[in-house]
Amino acid sequence: MAIPSYDALLQRAKQALPQALSTGERFQIPEAEIVVEGKTTILRNFLDIVEAIRRDPNMVLTYLLRELGTAGAQDGRRVVFKGKVTGQQVADRVKSYVDTYVMCQECGRPDTRLVKEDRVAMLECDACGARRPVKSVKKAAKVEEPPLVEGKVYELMIQDIGKKGDGIAKLDRYVIYVPGTAKGAIVKVHIEKIAGTVAFGRISLE
Repeated sequence: MAIPSYDALLQRAKQALPQALSTGERFQIPEAEIVVEGKTTILRNFLDIVEAIRRDPNMVLTYLLRELGTAGAQDGRRVVFKGKVTGQQVADRVKSYVDTYVMCQECGRPDTRLVKEDRVAMLECDACGARRPVKSVKKAAKVEEPPLVEGKVYELMIQDIGKKGDGIAKLDRYVIYVPGTAKGAIVKVHIEKIAGTVAFGRISLE
């Protein structure tokens, strides 16, 4: 029986490689395309990102929502988040996901598959054959709203009265002046202006 030549063996090995490996293309993740519309943020190319990293869209979306600390849903090839999210925040979370659930720690390639073994998620690399359990990286900071926001209404207790007769309330690091209030009263206050750690509001009728 004739022994296959080196060239034949090499060609056979190339044919056995996954497509992403055999092309030799550099692994690139599309940059997040973010558009803010009112009180929502749209990630326009969500599916492009998912297809680049070859993972389940539902799994990626669940991870992003958890790490961003917000709600959202897939709408075709895009995702609509509630609230304002920046492109950098999305990019950081996508990178964290890729580092944890895509990249092989042995050879540094993205040619991996997620498999379940005894209820443990394992990452198998088609490039080098390495296998490892998936361990979440340190949780990214959530998108947090400041404790006081202009235009919002807060229920506050008037703790003191200022020199000009305005009521004074406190929330977190903020001192809030509210005209027409009495010490000890609990009122709903519409925040009109914030300057540093000082805020000015009025009684809300909501």
